[in-house]
Amino acid sequence: MANVVVVGAQWGDEGKGKIVDWLSERADVIARFQGGHNAGHTLVIDGKVYKLNALPSGVVRGGKLSVIGNGVVLDPWHLVKEIAQITEQGVSITPETLMIAENTPLILPIHGELDRAREEAASKGTKIGTTGRGIGPAYEDKVGRRAVRVADLADEETLIARVDRALQHHDPLRRGLGIEAVDREALIAQLMEIAPQILPYAAPVWKVLNEQRRAGKRILFEGAQGALLDIDFGTYPFVTSSNVIAGQAATGVGIGPGSIDYVLGIVKAYTTRVGEGPFPTELQDADGQRLGERGHEFGTVTGRQRRCGWFDACLVRQTCVTSGVNGISFTKLDVLDGFETLKICVAYDLDGKRLDYLPIAAEEQARCTPVYEELPGWSESTEGARSWADLPANAIKYVRRVEELIDCPVALLSTSPEREDTILVTDPFAD
Repeated sequence: MANVVVVGAQWGDEGKGKIVDWLSERADVIARFQGGHNAGHTLVIDGKVYKLNALPSGVVRGGKLSVIGNGVVLDPWHLVKEIAQITEQGVSITPETLMIAENTPLILPIHGELDRAREEAASKGTKIGTTGRGIGPAYEDKVGRRAVRVADLADEETLIARVDRALQHHDPLRRGLGIEAVDREALIAQLMEIAPQILPYAAPVWKVLNEQRRAGKRILFEGAQGALLDIDFGTYPFVTSSNVIAGQAATGVGIGPGSIDYVLGIVKAYTTRVGEGPFPTELQDADGQRLGERGHEFGTVTGRQRRCGWFDACLVRQTCVTSGVNGISFTKLDVLDGFETLKICVAYDLDGKRLDYLPIAAEEQARCTPVYEELPGWSESTEGARSWADLPANAIKYVRRVEELIDCPVALLSTSPEREDTILVTDPFAD
């Protein structure tokens, strides 16, 4: 059976939630492989809206196993609240339906405090635009070998030792930022209190997923952010603190790369971004405002208005390469309805030199100006279309031109938030 990785191919907010939900109906296991609760998935099922941050999108589908992998950083207090919230909406979440990797690092309250303090202290032009939820500092502790992990909650002596090691690093940092030292006893007490609510979900995810794969089960892997926020291949330093691209799916749950059969890139029909950082095609005019209003472009987690711009084929072509994308899911085509003319960025002008990719240096990224190709728009509605025959001719031409420019075919076409409003071209789960 095919195992599929779903990855956002822009800066996030491409509509991954709907597509993962659409695919999860035919998957047996849905696994989160990176990120924290600083990103959100909004699912609309039978008119009911579910907003997820830490939980995999598959939790709202009965009979599925949802997995939080070791590549994730997990805020246990947030997870407990999110489980309670989803349970109130009628979804049953048990250790039989949700599994957390034992080696998943935890986000502690001190991580959020440090995150926010550093962002507030940052000088003009150096702010990252972080959500302040502690994801970055938690990943720092992971690679610094001072993280508290899920398995540590099971043994008080080990837990205390892990906390003490973390505080050797955090207390001096806090002094430098003018924050009082961590209340060690209170932090340990908080962890001991939350432990019984988290440990029932703990499991050797790498082993379970291997068994599932060998049994012929279909596994769907989902990340949190878009590939342009990848710590290595994104618009650094305005990125997230983990690897987002599809290769992380293997490391983030503990399977070999040979277990991945298909990579589906989620691509919005235009471009958006939340937070700071370069954005070559950003529109600060009536067209940009129109895209934002029609697309309801507000962050699921922060509520911040997203920056909007024309489709950037250079960026998507890059992410299709770095993630090894086999096909894309093209979303929010209906937002473009009614535009007389549409623009696609086909190259950049950097100090008089034409580039077909975004350079890696932040200073050069900021100086890149888009080179546009114009296409005719359409006046007809594409909302809710479920076949090519339902689409206006110019909408089809737009999609076909995008395929040519990004050198990757469209596998699915999404025309509304409703999961049924999807045109299937290639089945990612095909055997």
